[in-house]
Amino acid sequence: MATHRLALIIQNPSNDDEFLLVKQSRPPKFHDEEYDSFVDSDLWDLPSAQLNPLLAESEPPVELELAVSHSESQDVDLRKFDIRSALNEVFGQLGFGAVDGGGWKFHKYVKEAAFGPDLPVNTVFIVGKLVAAEDKDFRDSYRWKSVRSCLNWILEVKPHGDRVGPLVVIGLINESSISTKWKVPPAINYQEYPPGNIIIPMGSRTLRPFHTTNLVVFAPENVSNDSGENNFIVRGDALIVDPGCLSEFYGELEKIVTALPRRLVVFVTHHHPDHVDGLSVIQKCNPDATLLAHEKTMHRISRDVWSLGYTPVTGDEDIDIGGQRLRVIFAPGHTDGHMALLHANTHSLIVGDHCVGQGSATLDIKAGGNMSEYFQTTYKFLELSPHALIPMHGRVNVWPKQMLCGYLKNRRSREANIVKAIEGGAKSLFDIIVYVYSDVDRRAWIAASSNVRLHVDHLAQQHKLPKDFSLETYKSSLDTFAESVGKL
Repeated sequence: MATHRLALIIQNPSNDDEFLLVKQSRPPKFHDEEYDSFVDSDLWDLPSAQLNPLLAESEPPVELELAVSHSESQDVDLRKFDIRSALNEVFGQLGFGAVDGGGWKFHKYVKEAAFGPDLPVNTVFIVGKLVAAEDKDFRDSYRWKSVRSCLNWILEVKPHGDRVGPLVVIGLINESSISTKWKVPPAINYQEYPPGNIIIPMGSRTLRPFHTTNLVVFAPENVSNDSGENNFIVRGDALIVDPGCLSEFYGELEKIVTALPRRLVVFVTHHHPDHVDGLSVIQKCNPDATLLAHEKTMHRISRDVWSLGYTPVTGDEDIDIGGQRLRVIFAPGHTDGHMALLHANTHSLIVGDHCVGQGSATLDIKAGGNMSEYFQTTYKFLELSPHALIPMHGRVNVWPKQMLCGYLKNRRSREANIVKAIEGGAKSLFDIIVYVYSDVDRRAWIAASSNVRLHVDHLAQQHKLPKDFSLETYKSSLDTFAESVGKL
């Protein structure tokens, strides 16, 4: 099962090498001065629209010229989709109304990897021209770009510069030379965005609503590592981040590791099983691999999972992978040893479990999870001004500052509700949970209690708890919370 969208590669009538990119609409503002001060740079991508099934009363389907060499067309029956309505929607976005484009051709069909929790969104790419486009002023919202000019955008990435969106990368750029030369083993579904960041969702024992952990792989085309710099903590030809799959996927992981260069670096963001369960496979397939992790993370990883040595990292170290630089970022909050990685070439940030593709992550109170540090890390990420956030659960986020500010807003809103609960007479953890999570399934209350406890600690540190609230009474209620929930 999947939903679909239609992406248009609209060629310039006067230059077949150029295609139309559209400035993407930004998410809604928060209407808060602090949050709205963090603005993501412009994102340019192919025009697209949702592609719905063709209904019986719809107009006759648009005929597409199918190239025999494109085997992807065999994976989707385009006659069953309302391409005409999707085209008209795109034309409307461009300000043309319903316009006939000449000779639309099928370009490719891309199946999205199963990131979850929503259904995958598969994309049909078609190529064509718009004669009327010659008379349109494209300066503000539209640009004609070639693959080469997009590559230059990516290669000359700047922290606050314009960005190239996933559709143009997946539909066109990944076919070019910047795409990694390493090929993912057959039958393994993946996404390569940002360019060079191969993301493979693999089944893991993670928490709902997710069912997978993103394995991130870097395997750039061989570039000389002999740059003369000696400030790298490690050099390698390939990098794997968070191999945390279930044992039933060990075979796939083994194929991936075996296909990668021997000079392999492994980076783990933190110790949770859904991020390290596959380390034993790497140790078996490539015992020469170098493992990087925070010391507190390694102390919590069983020797049954990894019994070899490791290189400790604390933040601000640089890693050289095939001539590409990645910066280690200390990112406590989710756990006290949580780490992130900033890929310099694309300015994309691998955030571990600090962010997730949907909802927000639960902080691990038993492993040093700390709400104050979580806020500090969020601001640190905002200052980095990344072009994309790569979580270990869910899709890549292309509006990083919007997402991070959303986390700040939601957690502050939760703390405001906790204060209201206390002002309304709540004295125990159970009382607070009943008030704050009244509209949430009670089965989620146990998991939510960890974050609430950390929120109360954070409020206490800031001296924001009501003066008549007894921390002693509150703390004495922690041990009986689960029992109280069980009685409901």
